[in-house]
Amino acid sequence: MTTAELPVIAAVDGSWRSYEALEWAACDAVRRGLALTIVHVRPLNRRISQEAQRREAEELLAESVGRVAQVAPTLHTSTLAPMDFPAAALTALSEHASLLVLGSRGLGGFRSLLIGSNSLTTASMAKCPVVVVRSGRADEEGAEAGAAETFTDIVAGVAADESSEAVLDFAFEAAMARPGARLRIVHGWTMFSSMLSGGPVFDRDAAAGAAERTLAELTAGRPERYPQVEVVQEPVHGSASHTLVTASATAALTVIGRRRGGEELGFGLSPVAQTTLTHALGPVAVVPC
Repeated sequence: MTTAELPVIAAVDGSWRSYEALEWAACDAVRRGLALTIVHVRPLNRRISQEAQRREAEELLAESVGRVAQVAPTLHTSTLAPMDFPAAALTALSEHASLLVLGSRGLGGFRSLLIGSNSLTTASMAKCPVVVVRSGRADEEGAEAGAAETFTDIVAGVAADESSEAVLDFAFEAAMARPGARLRIVHGWTMFSSMLSGGPVFDRDAAAGAAERTLAELTAGRPERYPQVEVVQEPVHGSASHTLVTASATAALTVIGRRRGGEELGFGLSPVAQTTLTHALGPVAVVPC
């Protein structure tokens, strides 16, 4: 089975955030023509018998399959209920997935946190792209969602190096799978980042021109390969993470790369990737690169 044929995996734990991610995963699997595997990781817990955990998992997965049938009745689904630490199980399963979809925070999360530790750890270690789904719903368990505004843009955050190749590949494919979607390719730059990349140091207009040329070089050839995708190149003066968080507010999906450089934070995410994932206002795809 090739990577393009591997299923989309959605992790559920009974929280409304995981069901929100499940619906997102089902719709994306339909768009991509892929199967959906629904996973509930049974935590290692000696205080609850394995039989009780198995029954609970079966009930939760049956409910999840029913939810998928309501939004994507023709989608082929399967289920898994491994027993392990959640991040470890999902990371292992990611080797056999084209995409892994998670809610931003599960049942055990603190209300003050925008993203749970399992989601953050999995996004930093998975072998395939990971989408962490967050919407504009009220941040209270069981709260009713307001009328959700529909956004269609795909936002891709790129850097001036080879790490952007995988990000752009994923972003163009995501935009192509959504008829009418516009792809906004965002590159945040500052005079300091210009200096670090060997560009202009004191001339802001020259630095802005260099950023525009960088975007043109990064995207060269792709518009011809994806003629149906409308592309907008956005070199933005400012912090890369702030630029992406702002852009995520009006995006169907924000795509970032999991670049090296964040090991000092305890995760395999760069500071820009971790900040964007933690504070984004919509779904974020983290692409290994």
